[in-house]
Amino acid sequence: MEKKTFGDIILELRKGQNLTQQDLAKKLNITDKAISKWERGLSYPDITSISMLAKSLNVDSSYLIDLCKKEDSNNPFREKENVKNIFLLILKAISLAMSVSVIVLNLINKIDEKSSILMLGIGLFCFSLLFFNYNKEN
Repeated sequence: MEKKTFGDIILELRKGQNLTQQDLAKKLNITDKAISKWERGLSYPDITSISMLAKSLNVDSSYLIDLCKKEDSNNPFREKENVKNIFLLILKAISLAMSVSVIVLNLINKIDEKSSILMLGIGLFCFSLLFFNYNKEN
């Protein structure tokens, strides 16, 4: 079975309501060209129009947003998820960098005790944020 895209489902829902692209565009106060782009996968609806689109197609807004999320990493609804992943990666890098730095600097006697504790504290803080995020997801 072929995976349906956001555009395929919008097209299906629109036709299921016996609407032309022009009919749906009038309901949403946009152009039929925008509808065509959505259905061809060239763009996504603006977040502000999702509610009206869902209402016009007799589906729940969350259904349409979930479809957008599943499409690809370049759509606007995945941005928050991408930022979160980058943030978690940065936390991992800081935790590791602080730990390794303290070890190396202690080995070559280039760090004092106060700075070591501060750097380990920063690393542990970042690690704890990762730990709490992991527990929240599971």
